[in-house]
Amino acid sequence: MTRTLTGSERDRFVAALRQEIGDSAVSTEPDDLATYGRDWTKVFDPAPMAIAFPRRTEDVVEIVRRCADDGIAIVPSGGRTGLAGGAVAARGELVVSTERMRDLGAVDTRALTLRAQAGAVTAAVHAHCEPHGVTWPVDFASKGSSQIGGNIATNAGGVKVIRYGLTRQWVLGLEVVTANGDVLELGGALEKNNTGFDLRQLFIGSEGTLGIITGATLKLTRVPGHLDVLLFAVPDLAGVLRLFDAARVGPFVISAFEFFTDRCFARLARHRALSMPLETPSSHYVLLEVEAHDRGALERWLESLFERDLILDGTLAQSAGQGRALWELREGISESLSATGMPHKNDIALPIATLDAFVSELDAVFTKEWPRFEICLFGHIGDGNLHVNVMKPDDMPKAEFLAHAHESDAAMFELVRKHHGSISAEHGVGLLKKDFLGYSRSPAELEMLRAIKRTLDPEGLLNPGKIL
Repeated sequence: MTRTLTGSERDRFVAALRQEIGDSAVSTEPDDLATYGRDWTKVFDPAPMAIAFPRRTEDVVEIVRRCADDGIAIVPSGGRTGLAGGAVAARGELVVSTERMRDLGAVDTRALTLRAQAGAVTAAVHAHCEPHGVTWPVDFASKGSSQIGGNIATNAGGVKVIRYGLTRQWVLGLEVVTANGDVLELGGALEKNNTGFDLRQLFIGSEGTLGIITGATLKLTRVPGHLDVLLFAVPDLAGVLRLFDAARVGPFVISAFEFFTDRCFARLARHRALSMPLETPSSHYVLLEVEAHDRGALERWLESLFERDLILDGTLAQSAGQGRALWELREGISESLSATGMPHKNDIALPIATLDAFVSELDAVFTKEWPRFEICLFGHIGDGNLHVNVMKPDDMPKAEFLAHAHESDAAMFELVRKHHGSISAEHGVGLLKKDFLGYSRSPAELEMLRAIKRTLDPEGLLNPGKIL
């Protein structure tokens, strides 16, 4: 079992750790404790014992074995862009940051694979692959800071799921350090490996509770051809879904289908002083990115949307620069919400067929129970993922707001359960959602998850208190 050290015991532990992995690889500086002891959530105050910065898998092995000997809990930490408290160290744990594990191997253009250390930043992986005409197609608004290990540990989604799927579909092999310090090499660079249970998939999405991911063999694909970006104004969420139906049968391959509300745009405009490139104001906007091989067919499809009254307004980017400007309207939302207020974030998933009914019922609940809350809604409609942001009223104390937000979570998750959805689409369970895991998982499933945790981490060393 893990334990809390006294001051002198903590000093001896840190000194011994520095001797093993290097003095500069361990920090107890207050700024580092505050920075690396939390993720993007602002609910929990960080209180880690120290931060370790390994450079090699061997360093992680030394760290884990020493922690196992002394009963010290470990919180693995990547880019800390999660929104469920999965990387929070609030009880004197040792944070193991993979920030310095950033090595990238050679791009194998025949096998379309790349070996990467866990701390490699997503955008750096994209840049590393680009000269070879290939890419790792997992993409996020946080790609400039998210790390490969964290992406895999949370099975992150992002804006291209409709085209490429989740992270787990682009990981061929994993290197994992277990709770007793063993190193597992799972899968390697094999496309086919039908030899029993796929342990690799067990660690993907486990949020660092079963092992510490130190490296991965990533599956690559060709860089897509020319991408066209379009922005539409539609009257409501039902209009978003009607447009999605039309896009599904359009003369192109959908790369991304995103939506956001006027409330999101208002916050974005306030933060970044951006203007809406459409003349007709609306409550809902759709950003569509497509791979179109026939520009004329795409333009005729766009004209047909007006003829069928599926959109109120729309524009097609005429250059790469205009396309990036349209994407900024979507990707700048999360940062702008945090910059202009305090959002309580939820990341949920619904069957696409029930999205409209769910949102209508959710609006009714908030209108009745929490009328002062502003709801900023955006998401990846193509995969049923909604980001529900409840904004704190400026004059409401933080503690009161969080108490009400917790109540609203329960009401929201009841609707999620009613519509057979998931309480977490892509940010995991962490600390924030573990009380509600039963809304998406059956009692039998929960017991199986606990049994797996007990088997792989019997002392509860790795990211304790997360998920379960």
